[in-house]
Amino acid sequence: MTQKQTVLGRISQLARANINSLLDRAEDPEKMLDQLVRDYTNSIAEAEEAVAQTIANVRMAESDLQSDRDASAEWGRKAAAASAKAEELRGKGDPDGAFKFDDLARVALSRQIQHENDVKVMEPNVQQQNATIEQLKDGLTQMKTKLEDLKSRRSTLVARARSVEAQNKVQDAMSSIDVMDPTSDLSRWDDSIRKEEALVQGRAEAQSTSLEDQFAELESGSADAEVEARLQALKNQQG
Repeated sequence: MTQKQTVLGRISQLARANINSLLDRAEDPEKMLDQLVRDYTNSIAEAEEAVAQTIANVRMAESDLQSDRDASAEWGRKAAAASAKAEELRGKGDPDGAFKFDDLARVALSRQIQHENDVKVMEPNVQQQNATIEQLKDGLTQMKTKLEDLKSRRSTLVARARSVEAQNKVQDAMSSIDVMDPTSDLSRWDDSIRKEEALVQGRAEAQSTSLEDQFAELESGSADAEVEARLQALKNQQG
């Protein structure tokens, strides 16, 4: 396989590549995108060089083909001139001179046939080479278009990939810490704090009730002493 065929196959493969499919299978989409950009850039540079070399070879072949065509026509003219001269000498009664120019005509015709055969061999080869050039050019155009599209979409695709990754991490974090889940550590801690708060409040109320009862009992005792004192004062006045 020639370098030209190898490059042509690689161009066709990259030009048909499904970028989205490649990204879906990639573990790291950003690295995959960067690698694709490098591959496309390197392949385009390699393909451009191959196309340039192919074009140069074809142009040289076309030049040789034209030279063979020109030579064929020139030898045809020489053969005709030699044949005409032979007939002229033959008409003048010079058979030896006529034979000599007939031989020259034969040599010229032999050269003409040789160049015609070269033209027949080279023409299809040049046509095939030109068809290959068109294929390479079309592939290059597709690759360059995809490369520009890839570069323009890279930032968006990377941002989307990172966004999905971040969303997945948030969802995982939320599912691992759920305050409404009674089995979670955070929920159990919340219940423990609420119990401690209730216990502290209960103790405070208990202490408050004890003090109020003591003051009530003291006030009650003072009222009874006042009653007894007034009763005794009444009795003393009556006596």
